[in-house]
Amino acid sequence: MKNTLLKSTLILSIAALLSKILGSLFRIPLQNIAGDEVLGIFTLVYPVYMVALTLSVAGIPIAISKLIAEARAKGDEQEINHIFKVSGVLASLFGLTSFLLIYAFSHQLAEVLGGSSTRPALIVVALTLLIAPYMAVYRGFFQGYENMAPTAVSQVIEQFVRVGLILVVAVIMVQNLYSDQEVAGGIMIGSFLGAAASLIYLRLLYQRTHKKALQKTEANHKPFWKTGRMILKISIPIAIGAITMALLNLADSITVPAGLKNYGTSAGDINYLYGIYGRGLALVQIVTVFASSVVLPLIPSISAKLAQQDSEGVKKLINNTFFLTYVISIPAAVGLVALTLPINRALFTDLEGSAVLAVVSFSSLFTSLAVLGTGVLQGINKARLGAWIIVAGVVLKLVLNLIFVNMYGLMGAAISTAVVYFVLYLINTYFIWKYTKFNFFSKKLLLVSVAGLAMGAAVWMPGIYFDFSELSRVLSLIYVTVTITIGAAFYFGLLIAFKAVGPELLSRIPIFKRFV
Repeated sequence: MKNTLLKSTLILSIAALLSKILGSLFRIPLQNIAGDEVLGIFTLVYPVYMVALTLSVAGIPIAISKLIAEARAKGDEQEINHIFKVSGVLASLFGLTSFLLIYAFSHQLAEVLGGSSTRPALIVVALTLLIAPYMAVYRGFFQGYENMAPTAVSQVIEQFVRVGLILVVAVIMVQNLYSDQEVAGGIMIGSFLGAAASLIYLRLLYQRTHKKALQKTEANHKPFWKTGRMILKISIPIAIGAITMALLNLADSITVPAGLKNYGTSAGDINYLYGIYGRGLALVQIVTVFASSVVLPLIPSISAKLAQQDSEGVKKLINNTFFLTYVISIPAAVGLVALTLPINRALFTDLEGSAVLAVVSFSSLFTSLAVLGTGVLQGINKARLGAWIIVAGVVLKLVLNLIFVNMYGLMGAAISTAVVYFVLYLINTYFIWKYTKFNFFSKKLLLVSVAGLAMGAAVWMPGIYFDFSELSRVLSLIYVTVTITIGAAFYFGLLIAFKAVGPELLSRIPIFKRFV
């Protein structure tokens, strides 16, 4: 049983990591192909869709898997069939309702998001809501049979189809001289077809493995809403917990365009500027994906230690988890800031918005730590507190955006992002310390910070002798690759010289594990 659980967790973790990497990296070629305005529209619209999707989908797989697992334990095939049918109807209703609401208010939403140019993309991506909730039912069904592979495979299929179509459609539409508004709407079809491909895979697998067996069972006459209430009772709290991070991005989509208008930006430039802002968000996502992929697998261990009432073990795990995040995130954030110009030129074709990019990139440190803090709070059974902290962060983001964007334009959005994630990190850290008394500061952390700053200075200094606006993208990419390699060696060399890290810690990082 333990091996099955570990194997299932590993499968889902690998699939989730691959999906997140694909979902983060594709924004770079999208910007290269279609430009900043299309990236801006995408970045503005997607949080609205993600909030609706999270409300429609999040919690359904977990709720269904829990109820099906309980029915399986009793050997009640009728109940399994009933749960599956009821959940399918509920999910379809959720998805249809969410789509109709977005479509009905698409004019108003588009105006809030920066103008009518965002409406086609909003409507097209909302079509995915007609499929995604029903797809989640199949994922929950297979998880109820302790089979995590279908969920993992379907996630990867969905992302590959989605990302591939987004880029292919972008290339075709740009070559055929469609407007930015039309391109932004066209690429959103990738999300719909990605979900459709995932659903087809899950449906075919279900027909091959379970459909005949369940069809042979007699009808269950339990009232529809009795089972529906059980599913909702489990899924709604999970959905509320999952939606909080999506709300932070939605806060930007709602307030930044309005702030830019008040700052004096013309309506035609808002999408373009938000695309510049989206460059930084893409880099931040990449950093947080890699940091969380290394760190968050330790969270279940915290829950296990807590269940064993091993308070010292909990404290040690949290200490190690936070320290490992610092070791990864500090050099990543400092390095991104130090190499902002060549990275901007190499990845995004020009140096537009480099100052904004630098501020947003630095916020990746606090973003990683805020995500970790929320995960640790979940691990110590304080998930509700973690959700409320994020809600407070959303309110703070709305307020700071209204103040800073009005005063400083796009730079104001970057500043508010850094401030909000720093505040979330501080609040999370306080409550984790309150309940576990872990060591939130140490001499080793100071040494890691010194090593990170020294590395940043080392990779920044050669850049003063280059004019990256004149350097080609290829040469800029070579420069970034070489300096990152040298900087990483210099950084870890300093950590070893300072005795800030040892073999035990380095062995936790996959890249170094085989060498240690």
